[in-house]
Amino acid sequence: MRLLDRFYDACAALAGVALAMIAVLILWQAIARWIGVSAQGLSEWAGYMMAAASFLAFAHTFRRGGHIRVMLMLQHLGPDARRRAEIVAHPIGVALTAFLAFYAVRFVIVSYRFEEMSEGSDAMPLWIPRMAMALGSVALFMAVTQSFVEILRGGEIRDDAAANTE
Repeated sequence: MRLLDRFYDACAALAGVALAMIAVLILWQAIARWIGVSAQGLSEWAGYMMAAASFLAFAHTFRRGGHIRVMLMLQHLGPDARRRAEIVAHPIGVALTAFLAFYAVRFVIVSYRFEEMSEGSDAMPLWIPRMAMALGSVALFMAVTQSFVEILRGGEIRDDAAANTE
């Protein structure tokens, strides 16, 4: 399972690179405007980077207990009832993330096949920025599935509230 955690960490590192690229693009656009040079397409690229940063960070955040969960209900349950609730909730999460991952990958394939281009001045083939969304969606599916398997094997359930206070 350490290999999967390294994969999630690598996705998070790529998300960090995307955030840094947003800062660079914004700075580049400000400087270009200040010196009177055209910087067309930078807003579109910043949007691509924002989507990439979001999706690539999902799995890492999930595995670290950073996503919002229904703790108001779960904190009132005993250990056995909580385990049962997690066993009911995780397959739903697996199904939803599988759906997301499948269609995100399909979205990239369709964009590639139809040679979709962005409508902005950058004329970017859209399958390229959409790959980050697909990778992040697949990683999230893997993370939710991994957590479900761990719970079924009797592993400890992460307490998001405790994880966030450490």
